[in-house]
Amino acid sequence: MSSSRPARIALVLGVLAVLVIPGSVAAAQALASVSLLQSLYVGAPVSAAVGLIAWFASRRARLAATRSVKPGGAGPLRAGRIAAWAGLYVGITAALALGVYGVLVWAQ
Repeated sequence: MSSSRPARIALVLGVLAVLVIPGSVAAAQALASVSLLQSLYVGAPVSAAVGLIAWFASRRARLAATRSVKPGGAGPLRAGRIAAWAGLYVGITAALALGVYGVLVWAQ
């Protein structure tokens, strides 16, 4: 298996994980029946899950690249790893922000 396919999957999923949070905020702005907090309750775990899947895909791409004899392919692999880490970071950060908000509301 070529390492470029999992790297491309990791890239696409990483970018999708990064865009889930702004997409959920935009959905809250566009839909009157959905509040910002409700959209983030859905967007944060989805972003973290998609980022985690992207991270697994980037690990698979790195493993395939180390087993490959063909040179090259470092560009998509690096871009996929960066996007996967960014997506995971955004998802975890949003989940932590919701957790802090929940603690603050509970403490009132």
